[in-house]
Amino acid sequence: MNCGINLFTHPTQITFYEGKCFTGRQLEVRGDCDNFQDRGFMNRVNSIRVESGAFCCFDHPDFKGQQYILEHGEYPEFQRWNSHNDHMGSCKPIKMHGEHYRMELFEACNFSGQCVEVCDDCPFLQSRGFSKSCINSIKVYGDGAWVMYEEPNFRGRMYIVERGDYCSHNEWQAENPNIQSIRRVVNYF
Repeated sequence: MNCGINLFTHPTQITFYEGKCFTGRQLEVRGDCDNFQDRGFMNRVNSIRVESGAFCCFDHPDFKGQQYILEHGEYPEFQRWNSHNDHMGSCKPIKMHGEHYRMELFEACNFSGQCVEVCDDCPFLQSRGFSKSCINSIKVYGDGAWVMYEEPNFRGRMYIVERGDYCSHNEWQAENPNIQSIRRVVNYF
């Protein structure tokens, strides 16, 4: 079963399996897929193979709910992508065209308050001089995508952001502005 087409320079492909260790029914995706059930695949996913590219997966249809970053590799059970259950409803490739990473993090909405610029991974934002754990707006520059985490050391709930301006934490689908670590998405081939 195929879902979507590829619009990127580099091909992207991810395969979802109903069973653990790549067993059971499967859904192959090469681009955006806004609803697995529309493609005849229930939202139960227990293992995943990312053949190429990097994907942002969501536990609900229409790119809603908890986000998961899945980079090139194999995930034989749902705990491997930091999920607490086997629900998955939609996915889309992460748009990356190069290796230039830069973002500005702002304490307040609409790009105000204290600002910190980062160009590489940061396991604990407060170590970079950011006085609070609240990030309320960001500007993402360059070619790469980023994963932001609610806890230090790349743990906890995650949010994927690509090039663009985000005036408030709601724009990256966060329930609150707590961000304590960030990393670049670099493993995409």
